[in-house]
Amino acid sequence: MASGGLIPVEEALARLFALSAPLGVETVALRHAAGRVLAGDVTARRDQPPFAASAMDGYAIREEDHRPGARLAITGEAAAGGRFAGRLGAGEAVRIFTGAPVPEGAGRVVLQEDVTRDGATIALTGQLGEGTNIRPAGQDFRAGDRVVAPRRLSPRDLALLAAMNVPDVTVARRPVVALIATGDELVMPGEEPGPDQIIASNSFAIAAMAEAAGAEARLLPIARDREESLRAAFGMAAGADLVVTIGGASVGDHDLVADVAADLGLERAFWKIAMRPGKPLMAGRLGPAVLLGLPGNPVSAIVCAHLFLVPMLAVLQGLPPAPAPRRRARLAEPVGANGAREHYMRARVSAGPEGAVIAPYSRQDSALIGILTEANALLLRPAGDPARAAGEMVSYLPL
Repeated sequence: MASGGLIPVEEALARLFALSAPLGVETVALRHAAGRVLAGDVTARRDQPPFAASAMDGYAIREEDHRPGARLAITGEAAAGGRFAGRLGAGEAVRIFTGAPVPEGAGRVVLQEDVTRDGATIALTGQLGEGTNIRPAGQDFRAGDRVVAPRRLSPRDLALLAAMNVPDVTVARRPVVALIATGDELVMPGEEPGPDQIIASNSFAIAAMAEAAGAEARLLPIARDREESLRAAFGMAAGADLVVTIGGASVGDHDLVADVAADLGLERAFWKIAMRPGKPLMAGRLGPAVLLGLPGNPVSAIVCAHLFLVPMLAVLQGLPPAPAPRRRARLAEPVGANGAREHYMRARVSAGPEGAVIAPYSRQDSALIGILTEANALLLRPAGDPARAAGEMVSYLPL
């Protein structure tokens, strides 16, 4: 347990993973599978290529005729989608194009620039290459080869599955995330704020992050600082797999999320973690859904979404539990000793002569969105980390 009763980030993440059971599956057309998590292994239905194919434009010849100065008669043509039907004989050549099936009897393809053509004959030059320029049948994959689940399907994966002649795939259902921004101070973009109000911004970032992680985000109306408003918002979140509240989870008199959620049956897993920004983070189970209560400060909310929300969504889609990826870089400048909480500092990573270099911004106030938009990394300072000199290796999370 961290100082002051705050739990460490690693423990909080483990508790969130324990709450995040994988959801059901569905079958979708391959055209709509990009970014989805494959939930069942896929088996190739054919070899690729399904026949020995030419890797170049040139002439298919027998191996015995592959010698400088050989003169060969052109007996036909093979193109992609249109094979040469006969068998290649001694002293014969077939004009062939990239991707075309190699004629029966051919042992190699000579490049068109390695021959001279005179009407219906060719003569091989003295600059013959060593390779056969033939792609063997099944060179890429064989019928029965498998793409193993789970994996998030990239555009490259879709190309592979299409080549395997797979028209649709079984994928994890998209988690439904209901987002509830809370506070009397908030109005939506485009509205006219009162003298004591601000624009609700966090919800848009969190919704975009959830969708980029494969979820379906539902942006609910702002919940005001009244119990009946919060209860109504939770009611509108019914059916969601993950309910994310933003703000209202601290200890102020108007921070009612924890109390209202408890009245609605919240089984709280934790409240407050040893990190900055983002100390007032809350989580638990609310009926069939998981509740994640993010802080209200913009930077705190977005940093916590990177650390906790995105990894949770991966687990809900059947991927293995894993923290946000970390990388290493050299400090561009010295930093002072860190306190008792992990600190995630907005920073800028750039290329240096000896690898990546990271420089934290001088201003780290958790209300400053502008600096967050300039940052491309979060410099991780472990709890109790001593002062570090320029050039020392440190960990960071890419943004």
